[in-house]
Amino acid sequence: MVRNIVIGLLAVAVVATGIWGFQEREGKQVLKITAENNYQRAFHELAFHLDQIEDQLGSTLAMNTRRQLTPALADVWRITSLAQESIGQLPLSSVDLGKTEEFLFKLGRFSYKTSIRDLEKDPLTDKEYETLQKLYGYSKDIREEVRKSQAMMLDNGDQWLNIEEEMRATQEPLDNMVVNNLEVMNKSIQSYSETEWGAGLAAIDDLNGELKEALDGEPVSKEEAEKIARKYIQVDKQTPVHVAETGAGLVYPAYTIVVDDPDHETNYYMDMSINGGEPIWFLQDRQIEEQNISLNEAVEKAEEYLKEMGKDNLQVIDSRQYDSTAMLDFVHVEKNVRVYTDLISIEVALDDGDILGYEAKSYLIHHKDRTIPDPKLTKDEARERLNRRVDVMEDHLAVIENDLGEEVLCYEYYGVIDDETYRIFINAEDGEEEKVERLKQSEPIYDFT
Repeated sequence: MVRNIVIGLLAVAVVATGIWGFQEREGKQVLKITAENNYQRAFHELAFHLDQIEDQLGSTLAMNTRRQLTPALADVWRITSLAQESIGQLPLSSVDLGKTEEFLFKLGRFSYKTSIRDLEKDPLTDKEYETLQKLYGYSKDIREEVRKSQAMMLDNGDQWLNIEEEMRATQEPLDNMVVNNLEVMNKSIQSYSETEWGAGLAAIDDLNGELKEALDGEPVSKEEAEKIARKYIQVDKQTPVHVAETGAGLVYPAYTIVVDDPDHETNYYMDMSINGGEPIWFLQDRQIEEQNISLNEAVEKAEEYLKEMGKDNLQVIDSRQYDSTAMLDFVHVEKNVRVYTDLISIEVALDDGDILGYEAKSYLIHHKDRTIPDPKLTKDEARERLNRRVDVMEDHLAVIENDLGEEVLCYEYYGVIDDETYRIFINAEDGEEEKVERLKQSEPIYDFT
């Protein structure tokens, strides 16, 4: 009897295991199909957006009025953003598409900045029309290669998941026609960097390029870099610090530094410029324990830390809490004027008050001696330009960078509409509304215990 029961239970277990295995296999297959469908959708959308970019750029060459040019260029900017998003959704981490992505980024910046310009007073120059012609040619090259890759995939029945697995499995360059075409596309637009981007736009660069220009101090040795790293991470001389040059991966010469943190059984990671020995960012990724200090205490610790590091006259302008971590933004203050371009972000652990993260790229690029003009409008005159529904809570003078990349003096108003808080910048010279931001609320703390 017992034997029969045992045999029955074993039979049930075998059947249950079989059913579970079948369901697991079916589940994985569904996930694979979903992932492949998402990759295919992103790729076909990329091809469609590149068609649109080529069409719109071609149309601008025949336009002659602001009424037509402005919305057309604004549309190019919108579509390039969609194309960049589509590229980011493809499994192409091992494929060098840097030039293509940089081209789309700069094309978006060029079209946006040109579209918001008053083209009646400041029409396109001959050089800018030449630029549009070149951009049209480059967009055609990109579109043709992507369309060719698309046709090959459809003809051969290729799948992105298979391409992704092949790229992971080999250390050598992948001999795949789709990947090869995309790499040809990337190489075909290398000469775009010689493009004349037009009045005020010749120096459209990414942050790394701007940082290279800003970091002009004396080079520091690895030994000096180690001392600076110990100071910023606040560790003693016995703590292991590993310093290495980053090589050709960055536009600016830098050291990559790893600092041991035996107390938390993890590491700090830092990038430091060789010229000037400026920490650009550092980060410690660890599990944060239960909160022991408040957000206000975290702000005080960050303020004290910045002063110790020689970063004076900084004021917190944003403080948020995510679980047990404080995210704080500080800007330089000059003669009671907040300079928003000179920004440093600090991350503080709310379990023990450690500085977990530091990012100063914007500060290093923009911080300089500057002459801040007196406002032409009074605070009350500027306030009259606000939406009447805004209940103003506080105000300041501030320098921000407008959409043309120019520093402008503004009145900064913090106001509330219903339960939402906004930061609104009104130009202190002409009363124009320069920028409106809805401030993020702190993330809720979920407790599932």
